Formats: sequence, C-alpha cells, structure tokens
Amino acid sequence: MNVRIDSAVDFYERHPISCEIILAKLESSRGHLEGLAPEELFAHDQDHYGGLAANDALAACADIREGSRVADFCAGLGGPARHLAHRYGAIVTGIELTPARVRGAAELTRRVGLAARVRVIAGDVMHVPLADASHDAVISQEALLHVPDKARALAEAFRVLVPGGRLAFTDWVAHRPLSEADKALLWQGMAVRDLYGLDAYARLVEAAGFAVESVEDLTRDWAEILQARLAMYRRLRGEAQASGTPAGHDAFYESYVRFVELVADGALGGGRFAARKPVT
Repeated sequence: MNVRIDSAVDFYERHPISCEIILAKLESSRGHLEGLAPEELFAHDQDHYGGLAANDALAACADIREGSRVADFCAGLGGPARHLAHRYGAIVTGIELTPARVRGAAELTRRVGLAARVRVIAGDVMHVPLADASHDAVISQEALLHVPDKARALAEAFRVLVPGGRLAFTDWVAHRPLSEADKALLWQGMAVRDLYGLDAYARLVEAAGFAVESVEDLTRDWAEILQARLAMYRRLRGEAQASGTPAGHDAFYESYVRFVELVADGALGGGRFAARKPVT
C-alpha cells in the first residue's frame, strides 16, 4: 500500500502497533479481555527501543517516584505512561497528536484500571495544553524526530516543569549527513524531520534554558535492538493484515530496513539526554 505522508499523523494512523492489534492478540492468547493487568500489556504496548528497561533508564534520569507528576511528550498508545504509573506510582499526562492513538491509549488504560493515574490527551508538543510549572518531569522516547520545531517543543518542556524539574528523553541522532534519497525515504516511510548530532542536540536543550546533566550515545545498543524490531514488524504486518487492523504502508517497511542499515553503519543512531530546569 502506497500512501502520501504529509505529517506524523499520517504515519501513525496506519502504524501496525495499534490498540486494535494489541487487544486482538491478547484476546487470542487469553480467550477473553476481562480482568487485564497492566503487565499483560507490556509485551505489546512499548512502542520504543529497549522496552521496559528504557523506561526505567528514563525514570532514573528524571528521578520519577511515587506521586511524581510526569508529562510524556508524544505519548502514543500510553505504554510508557502506564509502566511509570504502575511501577513507580507516578501521575502521568501524555500529549499525543494522533487521534487514533489518543483513543487507543484511553481504551488500553481503562482496561487495566489505571485511568486515575494515566491520561493521554490530544495536543501538540509545540503548544502543550498544560499549565506553567505544573510537572516534575518531562519524558519522551524516539518521538521528537517527527516534530517540525524541536526547539519549540523543548521550550514547552521547560515551561511546564517546576523549578528543579527534570527532562529525560531519547531520540534519533545523525552522526553524519544523510543523502537526499535517504532523507526522502525516511520522510515517506516514518515522517522523519531534521536530525541533529549528539553535541548539537545538547546545545539545543541548553538553548531552551536547561542545564544538561548527561548525554549518552545509544547507537551501539540500538543496532542490536533495531534488528529485533525489524523482525517483529515483519511478523506483525502479517498478523495485522489477518486481523483487519492497520498494517503500515509499504514505505514504512522499506524505510525501516534502510534505517537499520544506517544505524549499523554508524550514520544514524540514538541519544539519551538528561537535563534539569534551574531553580533560579
């Protein structure tokens, strides 16, 4: 299936990881959907690199604990938000642009009894519908790569954090410039916008007002993780087609193969950034 991609919403409305496929897989394995526990979703709803361990690494960077008020920028189906609420006792508000994902997050959260601690609301991370100084932490995972103005999104993270609040996120980084053909493929396949190197990204975080505390190069880890994710997506495409749920467009699979190659080659990779909003 070939489709035109004009925004990240076009990509995620067709993404093969959806509320519908998650529930279909659980119903097939369990026989019913009654009494779902949060842990039962975790094998299916963590649409980021590294699974629960990646959530825990961000939680440590952001000092997330019982009662922490956390904003998850580009929260998707709310998998990380539910994990942080369930494991750490955080109160999480996700900001998500794609309507299908907002609806799906609400359904999954309701089914596992976490609606009192997790909500995913419709919104744009460049114009976050949250009050000033209302949250203790902001997190994001492999999502700002879709945002047209990353500086604006980082400024919004700074605004919604309390003094001393913490920012922790992972994102794609470019270790060397991409060809125009690769840029075009990654846009049509995964709605990838401008990418930065590790140092340039850290300077962007500092320009938003943050004190950067750590920058980690995750490229080597991602090279292995992404190979496994590519195999997972190939299996999932057939499962989604069989169940009649969104299965992703052709360019997504083509671009994901190229993405895996570029990471293995060291042209692209990942970074984990941790920063703090100064108290004064």
